Amino acid sequence: MRIVITGGAGMIGSHLVDVLLDGGNEIVVVDNFMTGRRQNLAHLAASPWVRIVEADISTESHLAETVGPVERVYHLASPASPVDYARHPLETLMTNSVGTRNALDIARCWRARFLLTSTSEIYGDPEQHPQPETYRGNVNSLGPRSCYDEGKRFAESLAMTYWRSYGVDVRIARLFNTYGPRSRSDDGRVIPTFCVQALAGQPLTVFGSGQQTRSLCYVSDTVGGLLALMETPGIDGEVVNIGCPEERTILDIAQTIAALAGSSCRIERGPLPVDDPARRCPDIDKARRLLEWQPETDLETGLERTLAYFRAEAALARGAAA
Repeated sequence: MRIVITGGAGMIGSHLVDVLLDGGNEIVVVDNFMTGRRQNLAHLAASPWVRIVEADISTESHLAETVGPVERVYHLASPASPVDYARHPLETLMTNSVGTRNALDIARCWRARFLLTSTSEIYGDPEQHPQPETYRGNVNSLGPRSCYDEGKRFAESLAMTYWRSYGVDVRIARLFNTYGPRSRSDDGRVIPTFCVQALAGQPLTVFGSGQQTRSLCYVSDTVGGLLALMETPGIDGEVVNIGCPEERTILDIAQTIAALAGSSCRIERGPLPVDDPARRCPDIDKARRLLEWQPETDLETGLERTLAYFRAEAALARGAAA
């Protein structure tokens, strides 16, 4: 198949590119590299089966003609970490509104199947645990995180409107925290931050009490969930949580990473960010039932692989500086 991946230079997107290429597909990556990294795709530079279109999905209105006929559209483009959408709030809103419409128009033009990567952030600071797809959320539409939370909620509404109005085969994945190799060390998310700090022998920065929870899904499992959601027949119009249902406190995650890195777990406290969710854990019964999918990588194994990646990145940086 010929497949478009918007945001294909991001951590999740680049792993998705690799898996789809291994499956014998031709890939068109659309990315403006605002938060994605060119080095995530550098190993594919010589591949005749990968075309990279450097473009802003929110300003390019004729992408259907640019990319040509396709059978699948994976829409991953968007700043996705609190640091990134704090730096780029307007771009985040535009990517998830106008950009989502432009991506949907590619699917509509070529009668392609469309998958939107939404987020657990649409649940806000949830009052229901774990969070099923039927939970409507507790989101502050006026807060500093709202550019992402509400941007994704609008994107979901837009995708479903294209499904109802135009018959576009739409599927929506609500991704919970995903981690793994090819993360940016400066993206502000908990796993890259703790890994970099632990490997450098620095104190690990924990905001608030550290008793807030996250559920962490290794990137290969997330990609497997996206593929299952895209390729399972007869489930257009469905929204499915993709994540790991194992809940861990931030403090426990910090201690686990420090132990795996062989670092003393010195904790440096910081103020809790505005609207930071106290708990986050997916109900994945729907994914198990519809997709026959669930995560397979335990946290310690995934963290060891992620630490190995950041260790190699640090070695490369030292070599370049020598």
